Amino acid sequence: MLLIRPAKTSDVKAIRELVDSYAAPGQMLSKETVTLYESVQEFTVAEKDGVIVGCGALHILWEDLAEVRTVAVKESLHLQGIGHRILEAIIQRAREIGVTRIFCLTFQTEFFGRHGFEEIHGTAVDPDVYQQLLRSYDAGVAEFLDLESVKPNTLGNTRMLLNL
Repeated sequence: MLLIRPAKTSDVKAIRELVDSYAAPGQMLSKETVTLYESVQEFTVAEKDGVIVGCGALHILWEDLAEVRTVAVKESLHLQGIGHRILEAIIQRAREIGVTRIFCLTFQTEFFGRHGFEEIHGTAVDPDVYQQLLRSYDAGVAEFLDLESVKPNTLGNTRMLLNL
């Protein structure tokens, strides 16, 4: 049985392994373990038979805007709907907290497209919000804004947005 639930600190080691399995071949940005602990409350995990087999996070960028981050499923369990269940839970959480737009930076455009995400170009926020977001130290915000300073880190991913 598959359980989709909020992550706990005891899940971070398994999340670390999932992230590493995608970061090594350049499919996902690596994250420091301390960052995973600091953001554990943002994560949703998929647990199968007591083992964490997938994860994903919702990171708030602004009043109406959040980013889906770090969606990963154990490779041997691909095509079983686990990623979809994780993303559906993340989207539901975004609705519950009042977010109306969700951003992602991904190679998996078909996967996110099936959930209504569409490719974006340019800046998708008002100029005053853009100026506020420029003050953020968060790399995800810089990726959303498509700043030149983060282009080497984006690995050639596509910027996508879902309007809820």
